[in-house]
Amino acid sequence: MQVALSTLLLIIYNFSDQVLAARERRLAKSREAAARSARATAKAQQRWKAAKDAAKKHASGLQVQLSRKLSRMKNSDTEKFKILNQSEPEMDDDSSPPHPHIPTTSLASSVHIEGRQNNQTDLMGMLHEIEKDPDGYEGLHFESGGEATEKNMPKGKHSSTHSQMFKYAYVQLEKEKAQQQENHNLTFSGVIKMATNPENRRRPPIEVSFKDLNLTLKAKNKHLLRCVTGNIKPGRITAVMGPSGAGKTTFLSALAGKAIGCKTTGSILINGKNDSILSYKRIMGFVPQDDIVHGNLTVEENLWFSANCRLSVDLSKADKVLIVERVIEFLGLQTVRNSLVGTVEKRGISGGQRKRVNVGLEMVIEPSILLLDEPTSGLDSSSSQLLLRALRREALEGVTICMVVHQPSYTLFKMFDDLVLLAKGGFTVYHGPARRVEEYFSGLGINVPERVNPPDHFIDILEGIVTPNADVNYEELPVRWLLYNGYPVPADLQQNSVGLTPTTAGAERINGTTNHVSVDRQPSLAGELWQGMRSNVEEHHDKLRMHFLKTNDLSHRRTPGVLKQYRYFLGRIGKQRLRDAKLQVIDYLILLLAGACLGSISNVNDQSFGASGYAFTIIAVSLLGKIAALRTFSLDKLEYWRESSSGMSSLAYFLAKDTVDHFNTAIKPLVYLSMFYSFTNPRSSFTDHYTVLLCLLYCVTGIAYALAILFQPGAAQLWSAILPVVLTLFVTRTQTSSFLKTLSNLCYPKWALEAFVIANAERYDGVWLITRCGALNRSGFDLHDWGLCLLLLMVTGVIFRVFSYVCMLIFRRK
Repeated sequence: MQVALSTLLLIIYNFSDQVLAARERRLAKSREAAARSARATAKAQQRWKAAKDAAKKHASGLQVQLSRKLSRMKNSDTEKFKILNQSEPEMDDDSSPPHPHIPTTSLASSVHIEGRQNNQTDLMGMLHEIEKDPDGYEGLHFESGGEATEKNMPKGKHSSTHSQMFKYAYVQLEKEKAQQQENHNLTFSGVIKMATNPENRRRPPIEVSFKDLNLTLKAKNKHLLRCVTGNIKPGRITAVMGPSGAGKTTFLSALAGKAIGCKTTGSILINGKNDSILSYKRIMGFVPQDDIVHGNLTVEENLWFSANCRLSVDLSKADKVLIVERVIEFLGLQTVRNSLVGTVEKRGISGGQRKRVNVGLEMVIEPSILLLDEPTSGLDSSSSQLLLRALRREALEGVTICMVVHQPSYTLFKMFDDLVLLAKGGFTVYHGPARRVEEYFSGLGINVPERVNPPDHFIDILEGIVTPNADVNYEELPVRWLLYNGYPVPADLQQNSVGLTPTTAGAERINGTTNHVSVDRQPSLAGELWQGMRSNVEEHHDKLRMHFLKTNDLSHRRTPGVLKQYRYFLGRIGKQRLRDAKLQVIDYLILLLAGACLGSISNVNDQSFGASGYAFTIIAVSLLGKIAALRTFSLDKLEYWRESSSGMSSLAYFLAKDTVDHFNTAIKPLVYLSMFYSFTNPRSSFTDHYTVLLCLLYCVTGIAYALAILFQPGAAQLWSAILPVVLTLFVTRTQTSSFLKTLSNLCYPKWALEAFVIANAERYDGVWLITRCGALNRSGFDLHDWGLCLLLLMVTGVIFRVFSYVCMLIFRRK
């Protein structure tokens, strides 16, 4: 048995990746076949269009020739009719012929010409019909109704198989590529017409307006944003720029409703209404600055999971395939779609590709507002332009896009529609169309030198590195912008506005403010500690309020519920565990070794019923079970924080993780007992031992969840190693105090040890009855408590799981 189990573990260790690889190869073949078919169809449509244009030209030329010939023949017939009327005698009205005197040849030629005209009209109508709907035209079919009609109907959104869905997706992509190629050299009016096309504006528009926005850090009473006024419009790409410390990320977090630990004043309006942006969470995408992506999943698997959990449930599977394929296509990720993203230990895709996957996670949900924090950092020029072109396509569908950019190139800068330029301290220096920023600064006397990138020059001026060739200081630029727009100037900035306008100087005299140097009193050590504790409490209070605050959903998008997301999480975690099967096999091999070693040194004598050997078993199984269970929640905390903040179900995530861990809970006792039971050969049955170990592992797994969520990985591992050893040694020691006895009864090793000993003692009979009763009484065990001990272990596991879930919600970082 041991040889067979070891062989099975070695097979799993070496061939664990083959299952997913085989499935990916099958899907790749279907996808490649669909792509080839779509490309062939697109080429055929192009050839048909060229032939159709030639036929239309030929048909129009033939129609002109026929009309000319007909007119000539009519003229000649009219002249002949006049000649006949002049040469023939007059006739009575009763004997007049029923038809005019036209030659038979003329009648025949007229009928022939009329038939050709009708055929020509039908041909032109058919060509126009094909031009309007090239896919709907199916040629000439002589069958009517029945199966032939069903076979020729386009699959479209009713596709069911992978091949049909891939074909539908790639056909749509080829259409979009052809449309982009046709509109590549559009005029400005053509671009406006394309942007205002109702077919493109499928998403509800969201306009974010902010007026006199101020953010102050509560802990240090430090201003992060000051007097920021403006709006972010749908269908436009707004770039937020500024030097380090200007509050660019803070500004983006304030728009997304993620500003924690800050006092906010001013107003943020959504579509002109005083609604919270969190009410539109389901149609809002937020791309963090760090690339938070699951490294042990492929590029396509990451995108598919985000699409499944956050797209509308009313969307068909074929449309979801189209959305994912479109994002992969426009982000240039076709070559790495089946490659693992990679982790620190395991090499994956490149850094630029990882950055694009980070953006793609939010693009696949088809948001109405997309906020990006430095998405082009670390990308080269071509990758940045590829990303901006993809975002431009999103903007044409009416998406509101706002992104933080750090000194872009001039080519990239020209692709932005609007610009928000911030100075240090969070003041606005410019907010308007990006193409007019040079005009505004030239009005202040600040001109960009030749061969210098304008955004670099402006940021260098705001940093104080470059002195502008004008009679203006960089500290005056925020005041200049406030006065330029007629906004009120704060009191602490009015000293910079002296001499600019008489109104501001008069306002300074009216307010009675004087410029004097204020001396800040240094707080005491106790005051600093109290202020720090108070700020931490307020920050946690804001996190809890933001998490548990219920907002009205105004997005009108019905996303999958807890059960569907639970199924999606199960599939993802199952793939991750299959790819980490080698790590699981190592855990099983360590359990085999521990079972063999502890089984060989354990002394299951008749006096103690094997209590010492079972104590070592509890320590070993608890230690190995906790260390393995720590990986469940400690390795992907960042990914969970991002997913939960976007609206994914935390309950589905927790239940899926726990469900997958049940496999280890059921298998590990078998692996350990396969060695331990054969070496010790106790009197109790294998089933009794397996049941106790199963309940023990369920209990310690719940404890490991709590440690992984509450502590950092290093501290959690230390606690996992110390707890089973200390608690087991404590409960095996003879207690003299009633308090210590009560305390030992609350430790889970006490219940596991009692269950092991009772299961073994029940097999003794005869002369051992008296000895058994005396030994059990000295240890404080009772033969009737075996079921109670198992129940207490299971209840402890449930309690710690509930506690872990609550801690996961409370201590979640925003």
